[in-house]
Amino acid sequence: QVQLVESGGGLVQAGGSLRLSCAASGSTFSNYVMGWLRQAPGKEREFVGRISWKGSRTYYTESVKGRFTISRDNAKNTVYLQMNSLKPEDTAVYYCAAGATELATVVGWDYWGQGTQVTVSS
Repeated sequence: QVQLVESGGGLVQAGGSLRLSCAASGSTFSNYVMGWLRQAPGKEREFVGRISWKGSRTYYTESVKGRFTISRDNAKNTVYLQMNSLKPEDTAVYYCAAGATELATVVGWDYWGQGTQVTVSS
């Protein structure tokens, strides 16, 4: 079992930056691929990006490439999502998730956090 708790969300103006954190507990953090997903109001949840077990590989959905960066600190059991050049369309609840494989989908993740709200004003 893995418990995931996101933090760092908030209100930011377009063009600004935020860094989300996701703290894990309950199991060996480095055993899991970590992902970030989001759900905008009235829309389906979507995959944002993921990072491999040791952090050597990352993958992002096209809409965030070059703006978002995922990193992890296995010593701190934490994964991060650095979001730069934010746009109003990035407004969503952001979730971290843990899984056994390097997914690029919404389904298949084993554990989910409760989510943190990010609102980007224009």
